[in-house]
Amino acid sequence: MAERKPIESWLTDMDGVLIHEGTPIPGADAFLKTLKESGRPFLVLTNNSIYTPRDLHARLMRMGLDVPVENIWTSALATAKFLDDQRPGGTAYVIGEAGLTTALHDIGYVLTDHEPDYVVLGETRTYSFEALTKAIRLINAGARFICTNPDETGPSQEGPLPATGAVAALITKATGKKPYFAGKPNPLMMRTGLNAIGAHSETSAMIGDRMDTDVLAGLEAGMQTFLVLTGLTRPQDVESYPFRPSKIVDSIADLVKLI
Repeated sequence: MAERKPIESWLTDMDGVLIHEGTPIPGADAFLKTLKESGRPFLVLTNNSIYTPRDLHARLMRMGLDVPVENIWTSALATAKFLDDQRPGGTAYVIGEAGLTTALHDIGYVLTDHEPDYVVLGETRTYSFEALTKAIRLINAGARFICTNPDETGPSQEGPLPATGAVAALITKATGKKPYFAGKPNPLMMRTGLNAIGAHSETSAMIGDRMDTDVLAGLEAGMQTFLVLTGLTRPQDVESYPFRPSKIVDSIADLVKLI
């Protein structure tokens, strides 16, 4: 097997890698500090489309983690970039929060429920029956169905919450139309993120806690992949997948020395 080139840029998932239920994971602050001191390009990624990069920057700062706004890449930003490339200046009916609506406003999209080009589904804690019904009718009328990410559940202190992928399945069942998912594991999210920081996949690494999104997305984008065991995946889970990460480590703390 050809030897990999040295890692010059880093992409890392947020939940389960840097933080867990609102608390920094030991080693996360050292990893980020070392990255910034090295001057290497990096991105913190999240499939959650609720928050804007400015929101996430403030939330992470309150936890003691300093991630500049320009180093945060969300599924909402990846979705907006995709739509801007596909149909510039288009229209969309959106179910989601400020992270998604702001990203679409920033690319000049008009948000409307009158014959939109797209129905865009993102994360929200207040899915309404009325909004879902409207989305179903618009898709049946010809709107294209886009979803920020395929995650079926999300974490909370009370336990798992139904997430975007689960709600997308409901809409698919009612319309017969499957959405295009812009977020992980779609390598599109990784490639648009790499482009945003001027990095190349062959000299980049992806760190994540999930095999089915983080590792798969990194693998399909041509990057080295590191699986940390501080999130959802256990060592025994890895063997059930037909692909493997480049390396499995206990936590983000084990990767500081590789920067």
